[in-house]
Amino acid sequence: MLQRYTHVAIVLHWIIAVLIVANVLLAWTWPNLADAQVRPAIDLHKSIGITILGLALLRILWRLGHRPPPLPQGYARWEVGASHIVHWGLYLILFAMPLTGWIMDSAYKDAASHPMFLYGLFEWPRLGFIMALDPATKKAVHDGFGEAHEIIAYGVYALVALHLAGAIKHQWLDRSQELQRMWFGRR
Repeated sequence: MLQRYTHVAIVLHWIIAVLIVANVLLAWTWPNLADAQVRPAIDLHKSIGITILGLALLRILWRLGHRPPPLPQGYARWEVGASHIVHWGLYLILFAMPLTGWIMDSAYKDAASHPMFLYGLFEWPRLGFIMALDPATKKAVHDGFGEAHEIIAYGVYALVALHLAGAIKHQWLDRSQELQRMWFGRR
């Protein structure tokens, strides 16, 4: 019998996945946008990042109280190990990307005069202890966390590719109905 993830885990998985794709597309797109469209794209990217951070926290809290279904039998040991590494790497990145972005944004030299609004609805707080740094330290923090944000993006690409490759391999080559575990359906 096919064992699926809980409905909450499925919803969180797919919302986070869609938001990650949206944020990657925004980051790839804004260098080609007209000047008037760049700032709104970056602001949307920040709002989505904060949303991912909140949803990742919910996902971890849900996971602590709800064990995922066991992997189907027959997986090689290396596949089980790779699955765990990729999943925990994805969890790590769900926190690392938004946090490095938030720190970088808080260290932006003009952060105090350019508030950040979550989806244009209300002001999202910057990290005050970072905004209070002296200008030279703030620039170093901005540049360092900006570089970390970009480097971690390559981890996102790699881990998402591995996650998708594993799911596709198990679904179509092994015929193990791997994808159905993360879709809604009858239990």
